[in-house]
Amino acid sequence: MKKLLALAFAAGAAMLATAPADARQGCGPGFHRGPYGHCRPNRDRVVVAAPGTLIVGNFYRGKGYWDGHRYWQRRYRWHNGWRYR
Repeated sequence: MKKLLALAFAAGAAMLATAPADARQGCGPGFHRGPYGHCRPNRDRVVVAAPGTLIVGNFYRGKGYWDGHRYWQRRYRWHNGWRYR
């Protein structure tokens, strides 16, 4: 019985020690808080551009990926970004 009471007390103390989430200074739409409190972009964001505008990193059928300067056929992850080849 003593062990059960001590376990219940420890669980209650752990629940009281945790701080609630603080969302007063949010990161804004399309971002979330990272593990150290920094704002990080969501990976599943949707980019809406004006018609006829090229979007960097977007794949265009028959041409390839647009990197802002030219079209590339392949891309892969490299140092937290994209590398085009």
